[in-house]
Amino acid sequence: MKKRVFSGIQPSGILTLGNYLGAIKRFVEMQDEYEAFYCVVDYHAITVPQAPETLRSQIAHTAAFMLGAGLDPEKMTLFVQSDVPAHTQLGWIMECTASFGELSRMTQFKEKSEGKESVSGGLFTYPALMAADILLYDADGVPVGDDQKQHVELCRDLAERFNSRFGKVFKVPEPIIGETGARIMSLQDPHKKMSKSDPNPAGYISLGDSKDEIVKKVKRAVTDSGREVAYDPEGKPALANLITIFSHCAGKTIDEIVAAYDGKGYAEFKRDLAEAVVEAITPVQEKHDALIADGSFVQILIDGARRAHEVSSRVLKRAKEAMGLSVLLDPEAVRL
Repeated sequence: MKKRVFSGIQPSGILTLGNYLGAIKRFVEMQDEYEAFYCVVDYHAITVPQAPETLRSQIAHTAAFMLGAGLDPEKMTLFVQSDVPAHTQLGWIMECTASFGELSRMTQFKEKSEGKESVSGGLFTYPALMAADILLYDADGVPVGDDQKQHVELCRDLAERFNSRFGKVFKVPEPIIGETGARIMSLQDPHKKMSKSDPNPAGYISLGDSKDEIVKKVKRAVTDSGREVAYDPEGKPALANLITIFSHCAGKTIDEIVAAYDGKGYAEFKRDLAEAVVEAITPVQEKHDALIADGSFVQILIDGARRAHEVSSRVLKRAKEAMGLSVLLDPEAVRL
């Protein structure tokens, strides 16, 4: 029997090259090896204000890009979080299992709330919802970037705490972090993760960017002192990030990339890097556009939500029964 994995992508903007290389590409590879559940986590997106029409559009485009990248509905389950009722129900249970201290120590909350006069309660508690997302599918593993490892560790702590109080209800998952490419950095600041929420659009390549936009952004990407194309994450973090991107887009090792530019300068390297990025994401863009045009992704999400509900409702019932909560209305009977 295949092991099971769960992971999600926020629809908080058009996906970036970092989302593709660091997460979605791995999702595609894992769908053959694992029983995979992938989710567009729209509840997580509303921890900050969202315009309804914009959010609705972003959910559709996120799903279409994920499918365009190669996710196959015959091999995995793709669904939207808010279409499956168990997520918020178990999310509340996990909030009541977590301590205030644990949630206040979450690095991402500190980063996202820093300098803001007001933040939502959801921004503080969303790691508990993320734990529920994972636990609902009896996931053995969670493919995440290293910046999300702390949240998976919290999930493990909450599962173990719940199990110690109420009996073995939840499977305790392991984080699955890729050796390389798990964290693609900003083109303008190699010490920050490439993010679609970056106020400087030159810092990220969007999956919706045109060829000309990609070439321009790569050309303007910061590099380090010197002219030698060498992979040195400590001494040349900006160049190391670009080499990593090149490696994943071109399907070559880092050593092969470095050897190919021995004695050559940054200009030629960047020119070829831009071409590799364009070649890598053009097929994804074309499939995305076709899915949006014919609307076929909608039925895939409906089917995925039904499958996700079938699995998650059983786990939710298990948790509620263990706690002594009412299960007079069987969650499996809820129609989707």
